[in-house]
Formats: sequence, C-alpha cells, structure tokens
Amino acid sequence: MAGAPAPSQVGLSRPGKVLFPGDGITKGDLAGYYRQVAARMLPYLRGRPLALARFPDGITGQRIFQKNVSPHSPDWLPRTEVGKRDGTVCQVIADNEATLVYLANQACVELHPFLSRAGRLDRPDQFVLDLDPPGAGHFRQACQAALAARDLLEDELGLTTYVMTTGGKGVHIRVPLAVSGEFGQAREFGHALAALLAARHPGLITAEQRRERRGDRVYADIMRNSYAQTAVAPFSVRARPGATVAAPLDWSEVPDRGLRPDRFTLRTIGDRLAATGGGSDPWAGIRRRRYSLGRAGQRLARLTG
Repeated sequence: MAGAPAPSQVGLSRPGKVLFPGDGITKGDLAGYYRQVAARMLPYLRGRPLALARFPDGITGQRIFQKNVSPHSPDWLPRTEVGKRDGTVCQVIADNEATLVYLANQACVELHPFLSRAGRLDRPDQFVLDLDPPGAGHFRQACQAALAARDLLEDELGLTTYVMTTGGKGVHIRVPLAVSGEFGQAREFGHALAALLAARHPGLITAEQRRERRGDRVYADIMRNSYAQTAVAPFSVRARPGATVAAPLDWSEVPDRGLRPDRFTLRTIGDRLAATGGGSDPWAGIRRRRYSLGRAGQRLARLTG
C-alpha cells in the first residue's frame, strides 16, 4: 500500500457543496474541521475499523451507513479485513490526517470506530455505557445517570472512567480495558452493571430494552459491547442541525447545568481547544490505563448477590 499523501494534496470535489442546509456548513468546512482536530482525534481512531455515516446530499438527504471500502478508494487508504458470519468485509482505518480529509470529501459526517483494534478484533480494549435519555429535553437526567454510574464504576468497582457528550441527546462513559477478555465478558459485565444501576436508581435509570417500557427514565444501553459493533468517535461531527460534536469532558463539567448536548459544534469546538492551548485533554489517560474486568466483575457480583 502506498504511503498517505500530505492532507493538502487530498483533493476536494465541490468543496462549496452545502451539507448542513440550516447552517450553511459545506463539505470544505467539514474537511477543514477534521484537519483542525486531527491531532486530538486520531489517537482514538488508529487501528480501529470504521463504520461511516455518509450524506452525499446533505444531512436532510439519504444517509449511507457504509462499512466496506469503496472499490474506487485510493491505494494509500488504510484498511483491514473484518470477519463476519459469511466471509469478510474490508473496512477503512483512519490512521492519518489525509484519511480524515478523504472521508470528508466523501461526505462522511460521522465516524463510528470499533471497540477493538485490527489484529485483535475479538478482544475489546474499551467498554462503553451509553446513557440514552427519553428525549432531547432530558439531557440533565443523562448527566445525573452518568454521575451515578461513575460513582459505582470508580468508587465500588475500582475502574477509571471517561465521559463525553455524544453530540446527540445522551452521554457515553468509556472504560479502557486490557486486551485479554472477550466481548462476551464485557457484555455480561454490562448487563449486571445496568441492572444494578436500575435497581439503585429506579426513578432515573432503566435497563429495559423495549422503548415503550422505559417511561421517562434514562436507558443504560450496553449493547455496543459486542464484536463488530461501534460507538461514535470522540470529536466526530454528528449529522444534526448545528453540526454538533461528540466532545470528551472532564468529570467536573458534567454537573454544570450550562452543559447542553449542542454546546460543542463544528464551529465552536475550536474555542474549547484554543482555551487550553490545545494541550489539555481530559481523556489523555485512557491510552495508559487498562483494566481487566475480572476483578471488577467479581466485585459487581458481590454487590448484586
């Protein structure tokens, strides 16, 4: 495979094409954004197959949720084979800035990476708890649920957690894992975790998968913790009005009542990065800390037993 070109050498076709009609945000703006955040974003993408949410006619048009690499993709585009039930699929890996620019030119608005890396795709190195409120007006409930989940995961189970807004209506919590367990272990841990959270906070959190049974409670969704499932990437733009962004947070920000799901956008995230000189990353430790779910699972079993 040929080496990646310089990002400036990746051509943009129709850079003035509007992808966010209500905001006037163009394909060129999208490519410029992904170049701006590349240094922050790429560490969370390297080695991970991607599912791509593409919107060739803008976010009000058809969404193409693409996993396979297009046969017309350039030879330098990083990729890997992913096994599936009836064979394999070849998926993109964003290992460099040029790839982010190329994907933006394909009208790829959202990037959704695996929870595992090429070479060990059956071994997750992250656990994700998706706290999904019943509606956009219930974001504060998702934040309250996130704080409750953090207290359980950190204070009682001995794990370190990282939190982010999804750019949608909810909140994600990530736990970095040692690449030793399988997805089945993570899924089993997740089911027990969600059940305990729901039992302790019955008016706030539910583990009920059926939407009509959740009421006004936050759904503790652990279903992403399976082979070949994905979760939205930190700093990914979302295909929503305003071009909201999935933004890593410090836990001290979560209780702030000024925190909103649309607080960070393609146009404003630069202010957040510039305010810290581009050097402060609340998720910096996620690549150094790794936990086995074995001991945490034993502690969780004692709490639920």
